[in-house]
Order: sequence, then C-alpha cells, then structure tokens
Amino acid sequence: MGILWENSFTTFVFVTVIIGGGAGFLAGRALASKWRPIPQLLFFMLLLGIAVRFFHFALFDGTLLSLQYYVVDTLVLVGISLLGYRLTRVRQMVTQYRWLYERSGPFAWREKKGTGA
Repeated sequence: MGILWENSFTTFVFVTVIIGGGAGFLAGRALASKWRPIPQLLFFMLLLGIAVRFFHFALFDGTLLSLQYYVVDTLVLVGISLLGYRLTRVRQMVTQYRWLYERSGPFAWREKKGTGA
C-alpha cells in the first residue's frame, strides 16, 4: 500500500496512466475541438475517475470506495486531459487563425507581428 497507488506501481501505471490517461487525453482533444469549456472537461474527468477506480477494484482487487486513491487517480486524469486539451487548442488557434497567431511553443501561441492595433 502506497500513498499514490494501492496494489503496485505497475497496476497504477497500466490502469490509471495508460488506460485512463489515454481516455482522458482523447476526451481533452474532443472537447477542445468542439470549443467546450474546461469546467466541462473537469466534470467528465470526475466521472472517468470513478470508472478507473472500478477497474482497479474489478480487475486487480483494489478498494472501490477509497477517497484517497480516487483523488489521486482523478488528479492524474485531469492533468493528462488538460494536456490533450491544451495541445489541441494551440493547434486550433494557429491553424484556424493563421493570419493572427503563430505557435510560440507546444503549449502557447502568440499574436503575429504587425497584426496588433
């Protein structure tokens, strides 16, 4: 029993990071592509955290109703989903508004020179 994972680190990485994080990353991309707000993403990650907790319980004999592990799983999912959301939003801004913005890194865009008022 660890602070961050219940059974083993391998189980945590497989279920929470790879399976749940993959679903969270795709959810972040989908919500960003439809111009949905971040609070909606957070709500969906709370629900996905419940599903990940159930997978730990059903497949690896974890504790179903553990607030500590639910919070850890959900925070990991929120982080990964926000990564997918932000990467997609940056790509949207620099492709759909290429006359206004240019990429200034993987997580940011900036106004092109000469387009400001």
